[in-house]
Formats: sequence, structure tokens, C-alpha cells
Amino acid sequence: MKEYLEGLAQHVWTYTAALAKWLVLALITGTVCGLLGTAFHVAVELATGWRQGHPWMLWLLPLAGVAIVGIYKLTHSEGQNTNAVIEEVKSGTPLHMRLLPAIFLGSVLTHLCGGSAGREGAALQMGGDIGYHAGRWLGLNDHDCRTATLCGMAAFFSALFGTPLAASLFAMMMIRIGVVFYAAFTPCFVASLVAYAVSLLLGVAPTRFAVTAPEESVSMMIRVAILGAACALVTILFCWALHGAEVQLRRFFPNAWIKAPAGGAIIVVLTLLLGAQRYNGAGMDVITAAIEQGNAQPLDWVWKILFTAITLGAGYKGGEVVPSFFIGATFGCVMGPLLGIPAGFAAAVGLIAVFCGASNCLISSIFLAIELFGSGGVLYYAVACGLSYVLSGYSGLYSSQEILTSKLASEYHTQPVK
Repeated sequence: MKEYLEGLAQHVWTYTAALAKWLVLALITGTVCGLLGTAFHVAVELATGWRQGHPWMLWLLPLAGVAIVGIYKLTHSEGQNTNAVIEEVKSGTPLHMRLLPAIFLGSVLTHLCGGSAGREGAALQMGGDIGYHAGRWLGLNDHDCRTATLCGMAAFFSALFGTPLAASLFAMMMIRIGVVFYAAFTPCFVASLVAYAVSLLLGVAPTRFAVTAPEESVSMMIRVAILGAACALVTILFCWALHGAEVQLRRFFPNAWIKAPAGGAIIVVLTLLLGAQRYNGAGMDVITAAIEQGNAQPLDWVWKILFTAITLGAGYKGGEVVPSFFIGATFGCVMGPLLGIPAGFAAAVGLIAVFCGASNCLISSIFLAIELFGSGGVLYYAVACGLSYVLSGYSGLYSSQEILTSKLASEYHTQPVK
């Protein structure tokens, strides 16, 4: 009896101590990410508003590129990006706190002067950095610090978009596709909830779209499936353009001090030729118009791919996810009516399908759809995501991702993202 009670006590202590450790980590990480995420959201919104009110800021984009290169060299953060955060989780490669001001300032400058980028790349990098150092501060071991990095990524993503469940699953599933350590769910989800609560208290509205899904029918399911398959092709094109632009710009401009302003100058010229700044910045207004009003121009998605590939390939900072939202929403809005799908709903399907194919995160994409659009139409979103995931092959936004299970058969099949 004594041995049983001692064993029970040890069992209770082990699990209680583990839970306490993760809750403390989640509270610290979630609070810090919520505060910094709110500050980052406000800074990007102010930068975007200022640029829209002062279109001449676009002319400063090449100078902003030089400033970004200088910031990264001053902080010794060259080469530190979302792939570096992924590598930390995979192999324990240390992250440096000086990445925080570099990506914060670099992203704000990009948005201020009209580069085509999102916010989540900065969110994943800053959040991962915060989580990693929170884990180090708490004295966690190497593998627990990797979980702490995931907590930060999820929390910062949640603070910006107001999607705590999808953010948690996205952070857990994006590193090694096909393998998930479920022990990370509780700390990631609690950190996401805390960051979400902090952002709400400080006035950041969650990202939500008003979408009306059509009634479920075999006919509409087939049409949505066709749209999902088409989105896979768009995903491949987007990822090819991103990686290709980076390689080609480095080839023609091997010096970062020249590459950044050269890329910025190309963006300025393209914007002037098109006669509008529709493809500069994140483009959330265009995304909203596509989904809620069924309004998009036929080549919106093509131009956004080009603008984003040049911006990020030249070394400007931000992220790829919101541009993928833009590309998917506008493509779906244009393609949907040709298939007999309401334009606004097709835009929502396109957004989530392109995101799924580009991120290779199937389950988290479906939950993201529910948090962004509501649960109506979830079966349609799931069909589109499933087809986009499979048919996009091994393309992806992040080259450090590993796909550990085949997309075509139930077997292990390690394949790097390309």
C-alpha cells in the first residue's frame, strides 16, 4: 500500500509540475506577445494609413530598403528569417533577441513605403524569439525551449489575427509536415488565448469576414472541388515566383546594399505603370472587398504574386501569408462565378485553399477558415483545402519545412519543401 501511495504521489507530482511549467511559460509568453503584437499591429496600421494618405511615400521605398539592410547589419541579424525560427524548433539552433527590433522596424518600413508584404512572417519570427528566450529564462531544457518557441509563434499570430485555435495548430504543424507533438498543444493554446485576450483588451479587433455559404449540394461540392484544384496551381506559381525571384535578384545584385533599393525601384516603376497602389502593402482592403462584396479585378492575383515576389526577394520584411490571402481571395473571386459559385464565397474558398497549399498545413487551414468565416460552409472549405494540399505537391513558403509523409500514399516519405 505504501509503495502504491508513493507511486501515486510521484505520478501526481510529475504531471502537476509539468502542467505548472507549461502554464507559467504560456502566461509569460502570451502576455509579452500580446503586448508586442498589439504594438506591432498599431505600428503597421499607422504606417499603412500614413502611406495611403501620402502616396509620395512610395518614392522612398528604395531608401527604406537601404535602411532595412543597415538595421539588419547593425543588429547582426542577416539571414535571420522564418526559416531560422523553423530551424530552431527542428534542431535547437539558438535565436538572438536582437532579431526582435530588426524585424519590427524592417516590417514597418516595408509597409510605410509600399512594399508588398504581410505581417505574419514578422509575427512568427518575433513570437518564436520571445518564446525561445522565455524558455531559456525559465531554465527549460533544449527540447522544452523548442516547444516554447512554438508557443511564441502561436501567441503572436493569435494576437495579430485573433485566431487562437488555428494559430496553435499552425505553429504545431508547420515545422515537420505529417508529424505533430501533441504535448505542445496545451502551452501553445493557452499562450494564444492569453495573447488574444491582451490584444482584445488593448483594442485590436480580430480578423473576421462576413461570408454566406451556399446550401450543401453535390453540384456545388464538385464546383468547389474544381476551384480547390485550380488554387493548387496558383499556389505552385506563387511559391515558384517567391523562390525564383529571390534567386534571380541575388544573382543580378549579389550586394545587399544594391539589391534592396533595386528591388524597391522595380516596385515603384510597376506601381506607376499600373497607376494605383492596389498591390502595395498587405492589401487587406482588397481582400475584404473580394470576400464581402465579390469585387476583384481579373489580374489582381497575378500582380500580387509579382509584387510580393520582388519585395521579399529584394530583402524587404513582412510575410507571405497575407499576400497568399490576397492572391487566393482575388483568384477565387474571379474564378468562382465562371464555375457557378457566388463570388464572395468563392473568394473565401480561394483564400483558405491557397493558404493551405502554400503552408502545407491542412488541418490548421480548416480551423482557420472556421475562425475567419464561421462554421457555415466548413465542408466546402475542407474539400478545397484537401485538394489544394495534395495537388500543390511539395511546394511551400518555407524552405526549412520538411514533409515527412507522402501526399499520395500512406507512407513516410521525407521531402524538403521547394
